[in-house]
Amino acid sequence: MILRIAALMTALTALFAVIGFAVGWFLGDPLLYTIIAVALAAVFNVAAYLYSDKFVLAATGAKLVSPSEAPKLHAIVDRVARNAGIPKPRVAIINKSVPNAFATGRGPSRAVVAVTRGLLNNFTENEIEAVIGHEIAHIKHRDTFIMTLAATIAGAIGYLAFIGRFAFFFGARDRDSGASLLLLLALILAPIAALFVQLAISRANEYRADEGSAYITKKPLSLAKALSKIEMMVRRRP
Repeated sequence: MILRIAALMTALTALFAVIGFAVGWFLGDPLLYTIIAVALAAVFNVAAYLYSDKFVLAATGAKLVSPSEAPKLHAIVDRVARNAGIPKPRVAIINKSVPNAFATGRGPSRAVVAVTRGLLNNFTENEIEAVIGHEIAHIKHRDTFIMTLAATIAGAIGYLAFIGRFAFFFGARDRDSGASLLLLLALILAPIAALFVQLAISRANEYRADEGSAYITKKPLSLAKALSKIEMMVRRRP
């Protein structure tokens, strides 16, 4: 797990450095801006580690709920967490009709499982348990921090690349055309590469979480039904 996190941080920090160098080249000080970009990457890494759960809950509008506010949901989460051998995560509800669920937090001790009203109101208890099992599997495998880190830094890389392209169009007229083209390509390809890294991590983790849910809850058919219903309900939305 430590190696996976280190490899991800190294890869995405390197993309940060590429963009920092490109922006600095246009502005006349590539070393300075490369250092700034790497420092920003470090800040994003630390912020994602310390506050990923708060960032995600705020961004999605998820509200933490107590056992008295959502007794059935808490009972399901408690049961699945015990079966998985991890501490019971905090529980949150999102007031949206689209069926969905996610887990966040840097590890089992700081984890949160969030579900939407659409999931609670339209799915059977077995289906909800299977979906919760999928999210608990993410927590058990510590996927939540890795996926949050990848999404955070990929978004930041995209923003920096946008700034770099802006600088290119206003500062590249006096530069060597061949070098300018290479740097423009770097500014275009870096966020694409970051996105592919994020998608590759997400796909591998989702497959493993499906397997984990089946193992933890012993309800693979309920998970299959739930995933099918989620896809169908999302497609029906205008």
